[in-house]
Amino acid sequence: MKRTLTALWVPALILAAWELGSATGLLNRVIFPPPSELVVSARGMIARGELQIHLKATLTRLSLGFLLGSILGLACGVAMGLRPWIKHSLEMLISGAYATPKISLLPLLMLFMGVGEPARILLIAVGCFVLMAIHGVDALQNVHRRYVEMARNYGATRLKIIRKIYLPACLPQIFTGFRIALGRALTITIALELVGCPDGIGSMIWMAWQTFYTEKLYIGVLLSAALGALLHFSLKHLETRLVPWKN
Repeated sequence: MKRTLTALWVPALILAAWELGSATGLLNRVIFPPPSELVVSARGMIARGELQIHLKATLTRLSLGFLLGSILGLACGVAMGLRPWIKHSLEMLISGAYATPKISLLPLLMLFMGVGEPARILLIAVGCFVLMAIHGVDALQNVHRRYVEMARNYGATRLKIIRKIYLPACLPQIFTGFRIALGRALTITIALELVGCPDGIGSMIWMAWQTFYTEKLYIGVLLSAALGALLHFSLKHLETRLVPWKN
């Protein structure tokens, strides 16, 4: 309870100051509509089903891209960690892909795959793939070789070495990679929707800006921030349950 209050008092203070500033005229209500009006607008959007449509579209793209990219990226990272020749072959390519702004690849993917969901999902997957490959190879390389040699000297099989040494040692960093990749996936998803999607939170934000519907614009931004926080802390809670030895 104490940790929850500690985490929420700053956002609550900002919202209270925002509401007070709009009510007293210190803030322009057209540009800074009070949070109470945002709640009323959000209720109207929920009643019409509008908010659910945009949220579902964003979560679908996010989930498909994250799962595809993270699974393949982790597999690539493990292969790079176990086989030095694979690492030397792919390291420069992955480093270049990591430094490349992912949204800049969208026109290229649309040229190859056409305008549609496959290109968008693939771009999200690319962002997750690169991050998980980097975290996967780093996790394996950070396993102390002395533990592996000791287990072999005591007759441990390859499967037992993976289960008892590699897996417990690598899981903390792998989960860290999952959290970072999930945040990156959400960022890319919203950015994609801003530049040309019929639905999604990013599309809602863009349309609100074009029509100067500031309440809807703030709702979209706050919804994306809340979604990011929820996904982050959900994965962190799962990590605490599955990897209790990290702390």
